[in-house]
Amino acid sequence: MHVAQLNFLPAPAGLAPAEVLERWHSLADIAEAAASAGTRVSVIQAAAREERITRGGIDYHFVDIRGLETATNRGRRFASLLGDIRADVLHGHSLGFAEDAFAIAQCLPQLPIILQDHADRAPRWWRRRRWRRWYAAATGVAFTAREQAQAFAVAGMFGPRMRVFAIPESSSRFTPGDRAAARAETGLHGGPCVLWVGHLNRNKDPLTVLEGVARAATRLPGLQLWCVFGHAPLLEDVRQRIVGDPRLAGRVHLLGKVTHAQVEQLMQAADVFVSGSHAEGSGYALLEALACGVVPVVTDIPSFRALTDGGRIGKLWPCGDAGGLAAALLDLGSSRMPPARVRAHFDAALSFAAVGRQWAEAYAQVREDRRRGAS
Repeated sequence: MHVAQLNFLPAPAGLAPAEVLERWHSLADIAEAAASAGTRVSVIQAAAREERITRGGIDYHFVDIRGLETATNRGRRFASLLGDIRADVLHGHSLGFAEDAFAIAQCLPQLPIILQDHADRAPRWWRRRRWRRWYAAATGVAFTAREQAQAFAVAGMFGPRMRVFAIPESSSRFTPGDRAAARAETGLHGGPCVLWVGHLNRNKDPLTVLEGVARAATRLPGLQLWCVFGHAPLLEDVRQRIVGDPRLAGRVHLLGKVTHAQVEQLMQAADVFVSGSHAEGSGYALLEALACGVVPVVTDIPSFRALTDGGRIGKLWPCGDAGGLAAALLDLGSSRMPPARVRAHFDAALSFAAVGRQWAEAYAQVREDRRRGAS
């Protein structure tokens, strides 16, 4: 089976294809995960110039969409290439490009389409009539957790024949490594050594995490929290919170932005990964932590439940509940899960091979559904 994965979002201008794959590493990761199950995969990327490269046995087609201002025109351009490469299934990235997918379906009505969620939202009520029509062109949709499809279903976006798949958004190349060596290299320490990787914004809720850590520290005096972040609208609030609470003094370390390679090393040094997110399409940082064998203490949201096997791996705590976080950290402190068990879960459910098998099954199902519908 030949599957074309199409990223409708244009690549950043001025970047060479190799640079795009480096910046958007999930573009290659998702393709390679699917290919690991024996599926032939090609990637189509909207861009500002025509180019084709091959990496890891996967052809990456960069398609110039400059001047193609309408979804209809872009759809014709993509459909032409899909026909040329004889794709059997189209895997479209993001439910937010349903109009473009619909335009492709008008040109290639027999081509099965599966759209993958990337933290997308159901359209507003006044737009739903058009979007319902566009989504009807798809045979299937994929979310990290089935619960994430509920908002779309309640809005009436999906017909009764729409296949809904629960497939992790991506995987990770990170590995556990040597914890002692990673600590020596990074300087991380703590008992437990807790790592935060995420923006300092309201959705990630760092202030609740700080309060939870402060409460837990009264019984875990060796606890140290290390924070990696990029976008930080709440940075000043976080700093003031740390300065104003003696329970946090000398315990919280704001590392700021680091390279992706450094994130792996920091995770290899940590005992616990913490997140206070109120909503996530998946949770790339959580995936990476699990790949490194770091025990997660994360909020009880659909995607995190899916990635931790319903909380069987690590601890789940209610969003916005500092007491719940403190209790989870204390409970974990008395019965810490071995890193090998965390990694074993990753290998079984979230690795490239595991995700690839799930995609192969999904592709086969939507292809069979389309064949039955055609007959």
